[in-house]
Amino acid sequence: MSFAARPTVTIAGSTDTVPLPAVFTAPIRPDIVQLVHTQMAKNNRQAYSVNRDAGMQTAAESWGTGRAVSRIPRVPGGGTSRSGQGAFGNMCRGGRMFAPTKVWRKWHKKINQNQRRYAVVSALAASAVPALVMARGHKISNVQEVPLVINNDAESIKKTRDAFELCKSIGADEDIEHARSSRNLRAGKGKMRNRRFTQRRGPLVVYNSDNGISRAFRNLPGVELSHVSRLNLLQLAPGGHVGRFVVFTQDAFAALNDLYENKTGFNLPRHIMSNGDLASIVNSDAIQSAINPAKKTRKTHGRKKNPLKNYGVMVKLNPYAPTLRRARVLGQGVKTTKQATDEQKAARKAQAQEFYANMVADESSDDESEEESSDESEE
Repeated sequence: MSFAARPTVTIAGSTDTVPLPAVFTAPIRPDIVQLVHTQMAKNNRQAYSVNRDAGMQTAAESWGTGRAVSRIPRVPGGGTSRSGQGAFGNMCRGGRMFAPTKVWRKWHKKINQNQRRYAVVSALAASAVPALVMARGHKISNVQEVPLVINNDAESIKKTRDAFELCKSIGADEDIEHARSSRNLRAGKGKMRNRRFTQRRGPLVVYNSDNGISRAFRNLPGVELSHVSRLNLLQLAPGGHVGRFVVFTQDAFAALNDLYENKTGFNLPRHIMSNGDLASIVNSDAIQSAINPAKKTRKTHGRKKNPLKNYGVMVKLNPYAPTLRRARVLGQGVKTTKQATDEQKAARKAQAQEFYANMVADESSDDESEEESSDESEE
């Protein structure tokens, strides 16, 4: 049983307990969180483009045809290597880029309201699973319980010194020190663009009323704050990865019920399966007694054999094959189709030869008779 399935949560530093809000039993959907986070992150982009006149600030004209050069516009003038060079085109040195970027590109992304709510609910539910919190990199080995709830007195703290002492008492100082030691110089040109350092995220403190808590905690390395009614997915799942270490004040923890259970037009998502242990369900006696027994024998498929080369396969296909073979061996009875065809060919050939011989004989006899008649006429 995960920590998120327990009915109550103990307030850190006391023996009082508070009921666990239903939002922590919602299904955890990293795919929806990743999708919504990606779309939301695009809404903070600043428009950029190249200069609208870049690469086009010259009086270049094409020389036209007939001069054995390409028809690209060329720089006018003389006396320098620049004169006569191609201009304007994206293939030319000093020319414009292909399809110059414009500031009216579609920078922002619309996200369905229910998708945004589903993502926030999933990120909140994931923050109550210690395994996911540790997998995200947070140091919570000294934390008494997850989700972590602290007393409402924390909302009145005004000094950072006192805020750090509170974090130390609840075991959250290890994660703060981890964020402090992770501060490093960024690699790349981002150093010149107001993002000189990189740093890991620390705890997220969620409060219900700001009586000084925001000023007290904001200077702790890696610590972020959020009002319970303004929970932001970019803070609950930085980088689209669920499992942020969240510290709730008691009032903020109780307000989660009103936020998500009584919201108009929104029902908390529920698990499709009430019991997620699919293996135990499938292997239960009730299921196994109703399904067909497992088939232990596997049907084998032999190799396909050529009936023209394999006599046994030919007999299966043609039951008359043994009779044909027996007749061919004994030389009597039924003749095969090939034998009958050969005999027909031989008979036709003999008949043709006989016809040709008779024709030649008739022609020779006619010639002899003509010679005899001519001789008689001469006499």
